[in-house]
Amino acid sequence: MKEEKDMLSEKVRDIRVNWKISDDKRDEGLTTPEDIVRFDNISYGPYGSDNLLDIYHQKEVTKPQKTIISVHGGGWVYGSKEQYQFYGMRLAQRGFTFVNFNYRLAPEHKYPAALEDINQVFCFVRDHAKEYAIDTDHLFVVGDSAGAQLSTQYLTICSNPEYAKQFPFVPSGLKVRAVGLNCGVYDTHDPKANSDFDVFKEYVGEDLYDDTPEAKARLKSLDTLHYLTVDFPPAFIMSSVHDFTLPNAQPMYEKLQSVGIDSELHIYGSKEKEEVAHVFHINCRLPEADQCNDEECAFFCRYVTK
Repeated sequence: MKEEKDMLSEKVRDIRVNWKISDDKRDEGLTTPEDIVRFDNISYGPYGSDNLLDIYHQKEVTKPQKTIISVHGGGWVYGSKEQYQFYGMRLAQRGFTFVNFNYRLAPEHKYPAALEDINQVFCFVRDHAKEYAIDTDHLFVVGDSAGAQLSTQYLTICSNPEYAKQFPFVPSGLKVRAVGLNCGVYDTHDPKANSDFDVFKEYVGEDLYDDTPEAKARLKSLDTLHYLTVDFPPAFIMSSVHDFTLPNAQPMYEKLQSVGIDSELHIYGSKEKEEVAHVFHINCRLPEADQCNDEECAFFCRYVTK
């Protein structure tokens, strides 16, 4: 058991080093667009740098506008708002206010710490909307990879009061009009459906399947798809031909359809273009990223009522 724990810790260290190198290379040379104003490093909670957010919107905005809250990916153990700033500003150029935040990561912070932080962000948005051109009547969420899992679970908590009782926080009360689930993992209750299950255990605990009341309660709360209702927001689900999480996309789409949730499934790329892979949509240099983000934002705009 100790050897396995050491190995997983080494895997987390490798992820944090190697993924950051890749992300830095992807974004090298990118700058803040001239038509965007940004508010950086705003504190939204009690956990220091883990609870900071940025907000971006176009200059000369004179009224609240439709707003995207982004839940970043990183296998529950890596990532920050810095890796999503240029992607976020690209979406802000499409006429949205964009909220981009850090949350507490595993293994230092176990489940459900990330969900608690997401809820804190929503409470901040609710309480400070007028200061940052946020229209709380037109909120949207995007989440990719682990962020898609977290988004799915949080929005299920918000849309199912019985499920919400299993968690140590009260949802913000804000309504999300639609969600973009990008290159995600969804069935976290079943390790066979989760290609990152070893990393996922760093977040939820290696004792997940132990025969103890605490472990059983945690496992039950992770069966998110069991608690989906028709009140879950409309969903734009996307993946790509070279995305290692592609096998999760179709089952998630079929699950949402079976519950009666308005949803679309989009698969991007081709066998010939390997760079259109996992979370390709945050690579501002790819035309396929622009296509995906245009189509996702158009999906959101279908749920704007004024």
